[in-house]
Amino acid sequence: MAKVELVMPKLGESIMEATILGWKKNVGDRVEQDETILDIATDKVDSEVPSPVSGILTEILFNENDVVPIGSVIAYISTEVQAELEPSPSISLPPFATPKAQSNGVHEKPMATLEEAVPLLAETKPFVTTQTSSDRFYSPLVRTIAKEEGISTVELEAIAGSGSGGRVTKADILGFVEYKKENKTQISHSPKEDIRMALPKIEITTPLVSVSDNVEIIEMDRMRRLIADHMVMSRRVAPHVTSFVEADVTNLVNWRNKVKSDFHRKYGENITYTPIFIEAICRALREFPLVNSSVNESQIIVKKDLNIGMATSLPSGNLIVPVIKNADRMNLVGLSQTVNDLANRARANKLKPDEVQGGTFTLTNVGGFGNIMGTPIINQPQVAILATGTIKKKPAVMETEFGDVIAVRQIMYLSMSYDHRIVDGSMGGTFLRRVGDLLEQFDINRTV
Repeated sequence: MAKVELVMPKLGESIMEATILGWKKNVGDRVEQDETILDIATDKVDSEVPSPVSGILTEILFNENDVVPIGSVIAYISTEVQAELEPSPSISLPPFATPKAQSNGVHEKPMATLEEAVPLLAETKPFVTTQTSSDRFYSPLVRTIAKEEGISTVELEAIAGSGSGGRVTKADILGFVEYKKENKTQISHSPKEDIRMALPKIEITTPLVSVSDNVEIIEMDRMRRLIADHMVMSRRVAPHVTSFVEADVTNLVNWRNKVKSDFHRKYGENITYTPIFIEAICRALREFPLVNSSVNESQIIVKKDLNIGMATSLPSGNLIVPVIKNADRMNLVGLSQTVNDLANRARANKLKPDEVQGGTFTLTNVGGFGNIMGTPIINQPQVAILATGTIKKKPAVMETEFGDVIAVRQIMYLSMSYDHRIVDGSMGGTFLRRVGDLLEQFDINRTV
């Protein structure tokens, strides 16, 4: 009987693993070539995995919510339609795990008992998996930190999470890493309960919610939970400061109104304000490279590439941030094409996983909702995010050779939140003012 391996596909250069959202087919089901077998997700992007051949799905090796490395075999398909279901060759499992066949053909990977696992900790390389004895789920970030810091599965399972539903957050695991370094001999082989008791306590006061009969309870979807966890983590990790500037963008508005018809006719693209904002941000980042960086404990990682994320609202009400890679190397036409393409595919849920990775600075347009300004939350691990408010006609005082006059001008507010660990008020405020100056000085005679 011919069996074909179904492997977790490579979804991008920087993507090393994906989460199984759900299986569309069960063991014993007939599948056609290119028919969707399961849905997977990386970060905020969902993808479908099609069958490489026609046949019968004979075995499923991973469950829903398992995080699977790229290239791993996740199922077997028999190419013979009438073939009887039979066990497939064994696969390599992580330490402390043994296969257990269920009636539905799915293998569980239960952890060994604590008594069996602890003696092996000293000689076995720690391995972090989503399938523990408590069926607990860990985010890719938490598992990566655990793997890099040598946190065993037993220790990871013992951490009391402060996130939604008791999930372990970045702050939780970093706190445990710090505690373990200071008390290594005390907790290296402690029983689970002793580990939990030894962990540093993070006091979080959650307001009590009174639930009456006249309410509607809505369960957060996966993307909203990711956003919620990411935002809470960012506020806890980085001390936020927000600066504001006012910009007279009359020349910019008049130029766009003048060229937008010719621009569309010549390039087949609508020119919005977003690529113009990104162009100004890139010029300012070259002058202030520390704003385009990340913090790694006591190190400042200055990014040489300018990869600008643009926050995009989705029809579902959620938010996603596609990234324009090397935005400083594009002209206004290239930026317009890339911005429009990413925005359209984001709203159609057709972004590739790599297209939401690697951002170094983020732009969010609160003006699209009619807001004049906002105080955005930093998109970790970046150190700054800039918000553009709506452009409105306002009376403004202008200096002329004949004296001061009051004129109607196109005015907007720019606001930027930044990480005060490395970007102080002087740098953050000066950078933001520089972006405002570049927009104010826009050349009204610029050709397209």
